[in-house]
Amino acid sequence: MLTIYGPQEPRTAARPHQFCDRQSRRSLLSIGSLAALGVVRGVVGGVAGGGSGWSLPELLAADAAAGRRSNPKSVIMIYLVGGPPHQDMFDLKPNAPKEFAGPWRPIATNVAGIEICEAFPHLAKIADKYTLIRSLVGNQADHDAAQVFHGRDTRKAKPAGGWPQFGSMVSSVIGPVSPQAPPFVSLCYPCTHGPYNEPGPGFVGTAHAAFKPLGPTRREMVLDGITLDRLADRGSLLRSVDTLRRDIDTTTAMVGMDAFTEQAFGLLTSSRLADALDLSKEDPRVVARYGTGDPTVFMDDNGAPRVPQSMLVARRLIEAGVRVVTLNYSKWDWHGGPGNSIFKREAEDFPVFDQALSALVEDLHARGLADDCAVVVWGEFGRTPKISDIVGRDHWPQVNCAFLAGGGMRHGQVIGATDRIGAEAIARPVTFGDVYATLFHHLGIDVASTTLTDPSGRPQYLADDGGTPIRELV
Repeated sequence: MLTIYGPQEPRTAARPHQFCDRQSRRSLLSIGSLAALGVVRGVVGGVAGGGSGWSLPELLAADAAAGRRSNPKSVIMIYLVGGPPHQDMFDLKPNAPKEFAGPWRPIATNVAGIEICEAFPHLAKIADKYTLIRSLVGNQADHDAAQVFHGRDTRKAKPAGGWPQFGSMVSSVIGPVSPQAPPFVSLCYPCTHGPYNEPGPGFVGTAHAAFKPLGPTRREMVLDGITLDRLADRGSLLRSVDTLRRDIDTTTAMVGMDAFTEQAFGLLTSSRLADALDLSKEDPRVVARYGTGDPTVFMDDNGAPRVPQSMLVARRLIEAGVRVVTLNYSKWDWHGGPGNSIFKREAEDFPVFDQALSALVEDLHARGLADDCAVVVWGEFGRTPKISDIVGRDHWPQVNCAFLAGGGMRHGQVIGATDRIGAEAIARPVTFGDVYATLFHHLGIDVASTTLTDPSGRPQYLADDGGTPIRELV
């Protein structure tokens, strides 16, 4: 629990370290874990003082001036852990030899000329609401979720501190929508296979790290043992935070914590974020539409759980005012083997994925969010065109696929094409940088002119390889 102890709270063996007003360091560090969420370019004047650049009220005013007060632009990014099989999902090759085509057949969608896998009947009915990119190039050959989350090829040189992931860049550039919600929330489960894990905030620092409400942090979000008088005494709380800062060495984490003040008070006095994470507050019929999975079962023991309700939580977080939500979903690294053929695994995963993703897309439209919230679904590479002797598909960096929905984009289309066996892009190659430029454009950020300054003082563009917004979409 996130507990704030008032003056009446005694010192105990369990809480030996308290400050002048008897708040434990643990409580204040818990506040910091919630609060160092990404207030951008200084803290709010009049609360902590001494900030530079834009204050939170100025950021909110900028949102209002851009017409985003009631409907801020947002992004949900879904990482299919391990690399999804493009030729079995959205780019089937029914006329290829059997050792390439596999057993799945294409079915028509509600858009003439677009076909997808027969295991996706729900998605087939709403193809007018999304776009398929069949020619995503520039993929790495090995597992590395980092490229999915920031669009950079990690084999290339990187600045000190590393590249920030997308949500951290957004937090740094435009900050939160309101004090009641962090700008960036990650619903990604930690995988035991390191390359499956998302990167951190990189050189923009911990003030712009993702808020991760899974595990211990989730328990710390419930306010316990707080009186209204105690919460009203903001000055006392601030003085305690100042004591904490003097009491410990200055570290990167604590420097990031300096950016938190207004965000912290907003989070502590609002139930918006905790409510968004609580699916018991959602209509049971909506929960059933998305489907549910067990978050404790990690696919193959090292992937992510197959948890379709994460997509529903992501939508609820967007409604609560979060700008960027990332999540990882299941494991798609299907190399085959005894009793574990790729097609057996696809038969298990595809229907659940079809139900959840179609529910998310339809839900955004039903709730009036489709123009404001963009959704991108992808993995780190495609799979080999030829099926292996142990009935699997291996890593294939030559081409990949991506799914885009919402964001007020022009949907109901396919961008790019591959050859007759799905091995190479033969039309309209698209890069990770192009997809990211499109997402930034949706958020109102001009990638041609916006930069972030790395630790060496060099400006760094937000999209890699000169990425530009995809003209077919925007």
